[in-house]
Amino acid sequence: MQRWRGFETIPSGWGRSVVTIGVFDGVHRGHQAIIGHAVKRARDSGLQSVVMTFDPHPAEVVRPGSHPAVLTEPVRKAGLIEALGVDALCVVPFTPAFSQLTPNEFVHDVLVESLHTAAVVVGDNFRFGHRAAGDVGLLESLGRTFGFTVEDAPLVAEDGLVFSSTYIRSCVDAGDVRAAAAALGRPHRLAGVVVRGDQRGRELGYPTANLMTHRYAAVPADGIYAAWLTRGGENGVRLPASVSIGTNPTFSGRERRVEAYVLDFSGDLYGERVSLDFVAHLREQRKYDAIEPLVAQIEADVAETRVLLS
Repeated sequence: MQRWRGFETIPSGWGRSVVTIGVFDGVHRGHQAIIGHAVKRARDSGLQSVVMTFDPHPAEVVRPGSHPAVLTEPVRKAGLIEALGVDALCVVPFTPAFSQLTPNEFVHDVLVESLHTAAVVVGDNFRFGHRAAGDVGLLESLGRTFGFTVEDAPLVAEDGLVFSSTYIRSCVDAGDVRAAAAALGRPHRLAGVVVRGDQRGRELGYPTANLMTHRYAAVPADGIYAAWLTRGGENGVRLPASVSIGTNPTFSGRERRVEAYVLDFSGDLYGERVSLDFVAHLREQRKYDAIEPLVAQIEADVAETRVLLS
């Protein structure tokens, strides 16, 4: 898959293409259906498929301070999109100037002049242009003017529930990682660098890897989870882990942390970049009046994690 940042990096000889447009945060089952539709349409027509996405999230530019929690980091998002068979990924820097493009300017400057679009595949809730003034109907009208077709890919739903990034963020925020995984088509992933913590886990006999995550990362609700910790990149070693998210109320903690106890592991993870794939929520965070019941509960959490991940 070719990867472009900005329209100026598109090869001069790039031919006509089938384009789909969106933030695609999460590359969830709904996104997979839209992108898959574009890939099939391109292959059937002998054309190239292009996914156009944005960085930073448009919300941060249009409404500063409103950046939503990020379900998928840029590098992983690109990898997930590539796995769907896409020919090119165009990451557009979403600047204040870009946000001012009218729907007509967006279509002419971006779709026609830059991407030589033969067909556009979008979800039926697609909006574009300044103040999201353009909709699918206007896109179809402009397509007739400029010589491209528009294919409206239906939203993916299950039991009447439409899969969307907003819905998945709400699941993660509530700690319902099973529901999030069902909509994503895979476990929700949180990545970060292992940094030194308070060493309390080590003192209790359960040393943990303390993750420093991206400030916009979609961190699940406070609680205890069963998860897989992966070290060494996308295809690295996967290890079972019991994960605590919260402020360590037993020790009157104030800083919210993500700490993973890796089962049957005695190595050193400091400085490594690892990821956590959340499988199940075990329980809420609790405050204990003494160390003994806390350790007993950790033992029970680890045992439950072992069963769930076996």
